[in-house]
Amino acid sequence: MKLTACIILGFTVSSMSALVSAAGDVSAGKAKSAVCATCHGADGIAIMPVYPNLAGQNAEYLESALKAYRDKQRQGGMAAIMQMQATNLSDEDIANLAAYYASLN
Repeated sequence: MKLTACIILGFTVSSMSALVSAAGDVSAGKAKSAVCATCHGADGIAIMPVYPNLAGQNAEYLESALKAYRDKQRQGGMAAIMQMQATNLSDEDIANLAAYYASLN
């Protein structure tokens, strides 16, 4: 029983460490967000209704969406514009941008 609890606790701590280390850098994301601000606003609130607000959005969702645009897996709507914007973003850039926008309320 104690061994099982220790194993579960070990996996939980290991998983939590992976999540923390995978989190992006808010400051680096803010520095990288200038291009995004053109459509999504300087504070993550879109300047036109056709663009989504990014402020306060879930970081995991933003990472997934940006990677899908970068890898040309997302189509339709404004996908062509987002694919061009995301094409040169590294996984680290994406994590940083996601952390920055998720931090805005």
